[in-house]
Amino acid sequence: MEPRERLIVALDVPDRDAALAAVEELGGAVGSFKIGMQLFTSAGPDLVRELSAAGHRVFLDLKYHDIPNTVANAAVEATRLGIWMMNVHALGGREMMSRTADAVNDVCAKEGHNRPILIAVTLLTSSDAAVLAELGIGGTEEEAVLRMARLTAASGFDGLVASAHEVAAIRQDPVTANCVTVTPGIRPSDGTNDDQRRVMTPEAAVAAGSDYIVVGRPIMNANDRRSMAESIVSAIASVE
Repeated sequence: MEPRERLIVALDVPDRDAALAAVEELGGAVGSFKIGMQLFTSAGPDLVRELSAAGHRVFLDLKYHDIPNTVANAAVEATRLGIWMMNVHALGGREMMSRTADAVNDVCAKEGHNRPILIAVTLLTSSDAAVLAELGIGGTEEEAVLRMARLTAASGFDGLVASAHEVAAIRQDPVTANCVTVTPGIRPSDGTNDDQRRVMTPEAAVAAGSDYIVVGRPIMNANDRRSMAESIVSAIASVE
């Protein structure tokens, strides 16, 4: 995998025009684009279809978490949009994930779609031990992430979302060692943490074993987005 392919840019913008402007500016310099709840709510599935049809890899980041049937059906519709990757919340449980994986596999076989990479969110990078305590989830952040990572691996999913701080433990666990790992909360060494609590630099995350890193505000808020993206790709290349 080329260094730029590891970089997923979060299109955390309010509308289609802003998203297309960012894609035009960054096209060819990064590996893929993440469409999350804000942009999807504003621009809808048409933007996903548009970017996918233009050859861009789209990570649909809607973090589905509902009863198994609802999530499985939503994942089928997401697959039909031509996405490259999508996610659910691991807290939805094994049945939810297993039925989702089965439904996606089935629609791809029957309708000829490319199968998206299926990943599950373990613990948000804005969460820490205090948040776990509020939720009544015992153990450390790493222990909680590993429990959900193992559950994800046993459910037919390809990988998971976790902070780079837990990636080394994920790689060392025989159940999760080969999972695709996607790590948000990535900040350049001179950046700010914003509302993220468990952050890491791009090069440190890749060195720890992250397959893909997600970067939003450090790129999207930069005066020269392409230059910022290229500097992050260079940082990734420095450890490969």
